[in-house]
Amino acid sequence: MSGGVGPTCSDISLPNEREHEQKLQEDLSSLTNPKSSTSSKKVGFLSFPQLNSLAVMTVFAASGMVSPQDFAFVVFSIIYMYFLSKVAFPTINPPIDSLVFDPKNKILGLYVFVGAIIGLFLPLAYILEGIFEGDKEGIKAAAPHVFLLAAQVFMEGVAFSERLSIPIRVFVPVFYNSRRIFTIVDWLRNEITKVEQDYGGSTRRLHIGRSLAVANLAFWCFNLFGFLLPVYIPRAFKKHYTGLKVLD
Repeated sequence: MSGGVGPTCSDISLPNEREHEQKLQEDLSSLTNPKSSTSSKKVGFLSFPQLNSLAVMTVFAASGMVSPQDFAFVVFSIIYMYFLSKVAFPTINPPIDSLVFDPKNKILGLYVFVGAIIGLFLPLAYILEGIFEGDKEGIKAAAPHVFLLAAQVFMEGVAFSERLSIPIRVFVPVFYNSRRIFTIVDWLRNEITKVEQDYGGSTRRLHIGRSLAVANLAFWCFNLFGFLLPVYIPRAFKKHYTGLKVLD
């Protein structure tokens, strides 16, 4: 994570920096306002969650807070997903029912909702507040996780297609969740070391940043090691190979 503290160690910044931060603030505010979206679920071939995720990715990419490594990771995930779909897990014809879990499951729906709050909306609010307080290091530390989570949501929408098999849909959350754990660890390390730095933000923000980083680390570690690997993957692969046996 780079510095970017501006011309001085105070809150004073160049005019171009102020305009840049104001633009980022306006863009992020529009993304976190649910009233700004329409009632339709799709625009063209993209769903609104995908469009919102793409907007988040674009804003963070334009802000310069995303490293080339994170960009490369997203590009590699697209290439590797295509490779797996052609070599390892081609589509079953005719396609089988792709639902691994009941979409009416209220517990699962609540779990996904909590994940969106902890992983996306609260970090976006934290980044917005950081613009006001001038906590540029805190913003840059939280940005990679939010960018990759938005990319994950977008890629999950792409993978959920009849042209792709169930294992490909499993690949996306496991692949991205594994990568994001490392970005969250970096975020938490940044929050902890703020005591040793010339931190200009409030004590309240310091505690919020640490709590948010810890909550995300705990939630997404459980999501990977307590849900995706032991529950989701076995069920998905069982459904996939059961479909293959039926066709045989």
